[in-house]
Amino acid sequence: MSPSLIVTYHVQSDAAAIEARAQAIAVEQSVEMPVEAIDDAFVLGEIVGQVDGINDLGQGTFSVRIRLAASSTGFEAGQLLNMLFGNTSIHPDVALVDVQLPPDLAATFGGPRHGIPGLRARIGAAKRPLTCSALKPQGLPPDGLAAIAGRLALGGVDFIKDDHGLADQAYAPFAARVAACAAAVAAANLASGGATRYAPSLSGNLDQLRRQAKVARDHGIDTLLAAPMILGLPAFAALVADFPDMAFIAHPAMAGATAIRPPLLLGRLFRLFGADATVFPHQGGRFGYSATTCRDLAEAARGEWMGLKDCLPVPAGGMTAERVGEMLDFYGDEVMLLVGGSLLAAGPRLTEETAAFVHRVHAHGT
Repeated sequence: MSPSLIVTYHVQSDAAAIEARAQAIAVEQSVEMPVEAIDDAFVLGEIVGQVDGINDLGQGTFSVRIRLAASSTGFEAGQLLNMLFGNTSIHPDVALVDVQLPPDLAATFGGPRHGIPGLRARIGAAKRPLTCSALKPQGLPPDGLAAIAGRLALGGVDFIKDDHGLADQAYAPFAARVAACAAAVAAANLASGGATRYAPSLSGNLDQLRRQAKVARDHGIDTLLAAPMILGLPAFAALVADFPDMAFIAHPAMAGATAIRPPLLLGRLFRLFGADATVFPHQGGRFGYSATTCRDLAEAARGEWMGLKDCLPVPAGGMTAERVGEMLDFYGDEVMLLVGGSLLAAGPRLTEETAAFVHRVHAHGT
């Protein structure tokens, strides 16, 4: 058989029905028609999905492995996701858990262009954990957002990302916002000797995304924020390919609207399509990820996989500076800690509280 994907699903079923259920998934995710109506030898031998194995996980859950033809993906990001989970995602009793890719398919997408070493090089940090904060709220004009960005940069944070809600709104158009914030961060770096990077959030169709990335580049920006599930995976993969000099931080917006397990989606697939860093909610914040999910996601992002560069985990979601020690004990040094709202709540003491957060991260373990 030609090179294949081996896709793992978790299926809720009783033992008597699971073999038929697995076969139905194999057909649904490949030819989506009665197999007995197919008389073409190539389709029957190469394209129709095959059940590769079934394991009983207990309590009515089964692990089902399906073998699918790699050629059916067209070596394109959207079609890959379609083959992995297109129609089957509509069934409430199935979750997409993992995928094994043939090397040629992984090489086609290429993974992160910069990875953890590239992000470290941008701010001159060889080993320590990295820091990040978020620029918000939306509704402020460009000069208001720029003032906040400048104060965060004076506090020494490594990366300042736009809140993903900042787009190209009339009250803060993308070009004006980027110009103002880039200038404010550059001025703060000049005053402090720092190397803070500003990562503006991209939005819109692919033509708009490309224009925005060019605007950012023209202002000396080398890191961008993108939400792959909002923009569309093909658009995200195209941006990464079109702007290889840019590092991309992936935001998880809309990732919870699928039954794709977070370690696969936010860890491996975003990494496959070119994310250099991936933001996700750490346990105990505003969202419900467990410690196991967070650990598995971080390993999926930065562990050895298909020869691709590593992707930096960015735990977030209501984190505070007081949790720095706990988070670094959990993730180690290959991480970027993102603290946003709790720093912004400091008001006039924003720079001082940012500096205290940065100090906690730098001092941990020394």
